[in-house]
Amino acid sequence: MSELALQAEKLDAADELAPLRDRFVLDEACEHAAGTAGIYLDGNSLGALPAHVPDRVADVVRRQWGELRIRSWDESGWWTAPERIGDRIAPLVGAAAGQIVVGDSTSVNVFKALVAAVRMAGEDRTEILVDATTFPTDGYIAESAARLTGRTLCKVTPAEVPAALTGRTAAVLLNHVDYRTGRLHDLPALTAAVHAAGALAVWDLCHSAGALEVGLDEHGVDLAVGCTYKYLNGGPGSPAYLYVREELQPRFDSPLPGWNSHTDPFGMSPSYAPAPGASRGRVGTPDILSMLALEAALDVWDGVRVGAVRAKSLALTDFFLRCVRAYTEPGRVESVTPERHEERGSQVALRCPDAGEVMRRLIARGVVGDFRHPDVLRFGFTPLYVSFAETERAARILSEELA
Repeated sequence: MSELALQAEKLDAADELAPLRDRFVLDEACEHAAGTAGIYLDGNSLGALPAHVPDRVADVVRRQWGELRIRSWDESGWWTAPERIGDRIAPLVGAAAGQIVVGDSTSVNVFKALVAAVRMAGEDRTEILVDATTFPTDGYIAESAARLTGRTLCKVTPAEVPAALTGRTAAVLLNHVDYRTGRLHDLPALTAAVHAAGALAVWDLCHSAGALEVGLDEHGVDLAVGCTYKYLNGGPGSPAYLYVREELQPRFDSPLPGWNSHTDPFGMSPSYAPAPGASRGRVGTPDILSMLALEAALDVWDGVRVGAVRAKSLALTDFFLRCVRAYTEPGRVESVTPERHEERGSQVALRCPDAGEVMRRLIARGVVGDFRHPDVLRFGFTPLYVSFAETERAARILSEELA
């Protein structure tokens, strides 16, 4: 056994989060072509299935829907699920209760948050800044929001934001972690800079919630959105969430005022009156099946410290980079993920000319990461279920395919 494999065993033996692995459906029993158990390093795209979720979903379908039917809106708590589940996500992103509502997709919530931010900023604020390196949808939504509100859109990198801010800036839309490279942007400093200019900060937390400490309340973030199917393991297409800072809630003017966010939803009034609190971020009837699957999935977080998750995330990515360097011919791949911990999310991105073909071969051998055009291999490290032994083995198999 190699020195690094022995080191992996020691790290796993000392890992306080190791028992959580048993709460997930993973590939220990699944043999691949090379005769090795699968290694899942794509939780930054779709989290693994918590083992107890199928039975919980079966109860929702068979009993709550099948037997109680419409009574479940009250008796099974369907109606209050968006706020209840939001309160469960809140501590994972550093927020107090009553500020997060779950529902709709990330894209829809980005639209709600950005347009509402512009409206709250005032008519004299004529410009929106958006992260030029953002996930494409955020850019598309920002362009649409600018057109609809009559604002000018300016695309800048996160590093350029402080210099680009002016008295005309209404809102700034930023990603906490870059989806390609895994670079972690400085949320406290950038939020402070946005506020110093009199603008509002909107953060996309898709690649950070459940992987690292966010501190929404601590750092005074105005609005934030995020998906739940990555590090929160809510399942494919699970509903996203919207954070509205408590002080802003009375002024939050959603561009999608649906009946679910009405202060008296069953009054069927022809005129709209928004509900109090974060509930005014609701729109239409909640997606109950996927929402309650998410609620069940969040049980794996009971008793888990986000600080411990972050510490293991950094240890895993450090160890993977160390193994890649030890096993791989110098110059064959280039890491585009920052070395400094304060600039790194929970993934490692490696650049090589034949990345697409390399990833295809890795997946065939049971190492599941993903490929981002044109030349990036992405490996996501979910601390709740990825082990150091898997990390070492993945790097060794990667080196064999690169050779």
